[in-house]
Amino acid sequence: VLEGALVTPGFVDAHVHLAMTGHALRGLDLAGARSRVEALERLDVHTSRSDDVVVHGQGWDDTSWPDGTLTGPDLDRAAGGRPVYLGRVDGHSGVVSASLVSRVHGLREADGWAASGRVERDAHHLVRQHLATLSEPSHRAATIGTALRAAAAAGIVSVHENAAPHISPLEDVDVVRALATSDVLPHVVTYWGARDAYEDARAYGVAGLAGDLNIDGSLGSHTAALHEPYDDRPSTIGHQYLEADEVADHVVGCTRAGLQAGFHVIGDRASATLVEGLRRARDVLGTDTLRAARHRVEHLEMPSGADLELLAQLGVTASVQPAFDAAWGGSVGMYAARLGKDRSHRMNPLAAMTAIGVPLAFGSDAPVTPFAPWHAVAAATRPQAGGQA
Repeated sequence: VLEGALVTPGFVDAHVHLAMTGHALRGLDLAGARSRVEALERLDVHTSRSDDVVVHGQGWDDTSWPDGTLTGPDLDRAAGGRPVYLGRVDGHSGVVSASLVSRVHGLREADGWAASGRVERDAHHLVRQHLATLSEPSHRAATIGTALRAAAAAGIVSVHENAAPHISPLEDVDVVRALATSDVLPHVVTYWGARDAYEDARAYGVAGLAGDLNIDGSLGSHTAALHEPYDDRPSTIGHQYLEADEVADHVVGCTRAGLQAGFHVIGDRASATLVEGLRRARDVLGTDTLRAARHRVEHLEMPSGADLELLAQLGVTASVQPAFDAAWGGSVGMYAARLGKDRSHRMNPLAAMTAIGVPLAFGSDAPVTPFAPWHAVAAATRPQAGGQA
């Protein structure tokens, strides 16, 4: 009947952001814009067709733009003074128009605010939390449904929603459940990236207080926590949001509550902090107890060999994104620009993780990269840095 067609089991995407993905699919998608001018032209066209209270765009990547990056005044001119938020591709920074700034209380005083209109860290979180308050439940349901249907179309039968207070409201968990009763959509495992939220976990039935509980930020936004400065911005080593004792407390608390703990980790300094926190948690609870809890870590792009040894010992699953290497790896990609060739070529050591016994789960981090599971498989088996497949 199938006439020689390939039939495989459906894919599981272990790291997604459904509402953000839906916004990118339904709204202004800036992925692939080759310059600041092109991004602003797309904004101009979209604004003329949109009646949204805030124009919401996603996916711009200025790494190789020849004409600089986006600014708030750029958005003011292109959108005719309307409120605009444009999120960078990695989801850890963005740029906002003046009329949106005036609507977000305390934005100019928040860490991560820049007079250019760029927002990161606390300032970025304030903007996204404000945007969430503007969405009616019916609109959020339509947005999340769009993302789930796109996942299904790509052959994905289950996704892990990595939610957190700075990304989406906790009530989205109920939105997902309601969608599941009304349509045939991929199964959703929900995580809530917050500390000391055990009552919320019980009330909403999330699988764990994991996902985007950030130890650090992203390389693209210069907010991933590094031991040594960025090559292209020597004034910074990024930002770290949790210390080892906070990691340990969270792991111990989740383990005792029967929940998976997990953290967002990109840079080598963040990886070292994660591992030290896990070591302290092991000293409290023991190796067998931690292994049984099946904790996880997201991204884990710059671990040391010693880091991987402890993760393997404790059975911590690395939820990784092979498409990141395909998008930003290699000798001339964003990673090389941020870190230099030596550090960048040691990133995403998937072969070493597998060899040492760290369990792996693959995901897209959609909308950071699109739902494309076969592309992820290809990226994992043919990495741009040699010897890591």
